[in-house]
Amino acid sequence: MIGYVTIGVNDMEKAKAFYSELLADLGASVILDMDRIAFLGTGMDAPMLAVCVPHNEGDPQPGNGNMIAITAPSKEKVDELYHKAISLGGSCEGEPGQRIPDMFYGAYFRDPDGNKVAFYVFG
Repeated sequence: MIGYVTIGVNDMEKAKAFYSELLADLGASVILDMDRIAFLGTGMDAPMLAVCVPHNEGDPQPGNGNMIAITAPSKEKVDELYHKAISLGGSCEGEPGQRIPDMFYGAYFRDPDGNKVAFYVFG
């Protein structure tokens, strides 16, 4: 259903490096790079994350309430990816933990441009 989600960034090279390193453990990499926009994912037939310099060349403005949630295969991987995001320059928006008993485990961070992202696992 979702083809890709786009977030605005200030520095394309920094954003590509941040997300390439962060998502490498999930098998994702930059699969299409078109100068002001780059798509990261595992293939063109799977959901992707796009980072871009806004079309109007204005400052990217992360939305209040907008968030990207990326599934992880286990609670341990949620923890690992969260800590990796922080070590790469992200900031904490909610440490890893069980949010809904026996149902939802997640961790939240903001990337260097202020975009809110979660890693999660159901079950």
